[in-house]
Amino acid sequence: MSSSHPKESWNSRIGIILAVSGSAVGLGNFLRFPGLAAKHGGGAFMLAYFVSFLIIGLSICWAEWAMGRAGGQKGRNSSPGILAAITGQSNYKYFGVIGVLIPVMIYMYYVYIEAWCLGYSVNFLAGNLDFTSGEDASTFFDAFVGAGADGSAFGFGIKQVGWFLVAVFILNFILIYRGLSRGIELFCKYAMPALMILAFVVLIRVLTIGTPDPANPDLNVNNGLGYMWNPSKTIVESQSSDGAWTKINEVVGDNAIATATAQAAADESLRVRKISLTQQLLNFQLWLDAAGQIFFSLSIGFGVIINYSSYLKRKDDVVLSGLAATSANEFCEVGLGGLMTVPAAFTFLGIAGATGSTLGLGFNALPMVFASMPAGAFFGFLFFFLLFLAAVTSSLSMLQPGIAFLEESMGIDRKKSVSVLGIITALGSGFVVYFSKDLKALDTIDFWVGTFLIFVLATIQIIIFGWVIGIKQGLKMANQGALFRVPPIYGVIMKYVTPTFLLIIFALWTIQNVFGYNILTGEQDYSSYVNDLFIQPNGVARFSVVLIILVAAFFTILTAIAPKFKPNDEGGNAK
Repeated sequence: MSSSHPKESWNSRIGIILAVSGSAVGLGNFLRFPGLAAKHGGGAFMLAYFVSFLIIGLSICWAEWAMGRAGGQKGRNSSPGILAAITGQSNYKYFGVIGVLIPVMIYMYYVYIEAWCLGYSVNFLAGNLDFTSGEDASTFFDAFVGAGADGSAFGFGIKQVGWFLVAVFILNFILIYRGLSRGIELFCKYAMPALMILAFVVLIRVLTIGTPDPANPDLNVNNGLGYMWNPSKTIVESQSSDGAWTKINEVVGDNAIATATAQAAADESLRVRKISLTQQLLNFQLWLDAAGQIFFSLSIGFGVIINYSSYLKRKDDVVLSGLAATSANEFCEVGLGGLMTVPAAFTFLGIAGATGSTLGLGFNALPMVFASMPAGAFFGFLFFFLLFLAAVTSSLSMLQPGIAFLEESMGIDRKKSVSVLGIITALGSGFVVYFSKDLKALDTIDFWVGTFLIFVLATIQIIIFGWVIGIKQGLKMANQGALFRVPPIYGVIMKYVTPTFLLIIFALWTIQNVFGYNILTGEQDYSSYVNDLFIQPNGVARFSVVLIILVAAFFTILTAIAPKFKPNDEGGNAK
């Protein structure tokens, strides 16, 4: 069970920054973030998002970078090994299992979505996405991903996902097999600049759309930007027989507001109301969504950063590198995704087209937008190809923690670890793709692993950093070799504020999204995820959770028996 493979490392600082940025920049930057910002009124969401970034994002980011590098200096690259080594306590390795489970399980469905992006870009070039209605877009999407029936996703025509899935799966494993510097780092060095260039081209096209339909002057790019970013919102409400006011819709643009105001003046059951920034900030769901988006935005709590930073050298800076990586991601998210997606959808489809789920906005609304604009096939290809590049840089980062874990726990070289992980993820992806009806398997794993466990791991990591290692020792670890030090105020934030904020957010999220308890109304309606498991059992949902448990059990057994995950192994370099 000994390993003789040479220790890997990054070739350059820019390489690690681009790799971490590539891990963070994904579909969430261009689809999930704009959708959430639009849903919550833009400016108000951005304020909550910025607060969450300062309290959660930077704190956990610096903690993960520091702990990962410290673990790497003790000869550990996997999350279980790192947590055991830097705490000096063997039992902490079991918390590290979560840091391997999350990226491996997410990869199983993320590669499926990655194939959609490649498939849509190819189909735009082939002229197959010239939709004239939302029904056309929805029909194509359902057929392409196999949402109509289990097993139907295994089709291999250009209008089916099969070949695209095979292609992206092989691409990921070729790159991961080449190793850290010749695979991940090299790809990200080219993919990240290319992604940004493509995003700028599409952004310029969106900002020069103007008013495409003169018959609807309110549907223009300026109002689209206003809908996305304005700090206040204007809504129309109707009064029921019991006197309660219920929101009908939001209105944007001078003409729409004037029309709604005139209708309200003529009808006592209607009123137009402006919701201020302060009123919006009192909505705790806004804070839950803003904090949740931070995890997706920065790849914190995924088990990726702690693994990537373990390959750094002792004197490599982690404070500036961490800040640079998060800044690059924020630029892509706020500066590109926030200015591009929702304004484009609003301009062509109105508010109804600019809202909705991540997948609905990305694969139903936006194809209609591109189909409606001049040279839309070309710009549609560019947009979905940049999504594909973003997805590949993210999916690569989900494989490396698993590779490092298998190498350390089984004492095998990279070739064998890639093979073992390839088999595990191929079986898992096959499960997700086969049970494609209504995307039930994908959605279930995404909820329990891609959301619930990320909260858990992030909370555990910041508590270990601030309370087990100790904030004084933790900051000393972070500041080693740093061009500038972590601001002293972050000692207080990382020890007290971040864990408290996380625990409150996590508790509220669990009460609402798991137990379905509405804190404002006192009503309880269990979420679909709990319904699927216990109340009205759904076989696919239950099998999905069993899959998670089986993979977790396999990783836990390997962790328990691996001699390398003991704080003081035979090499004596773990503590």
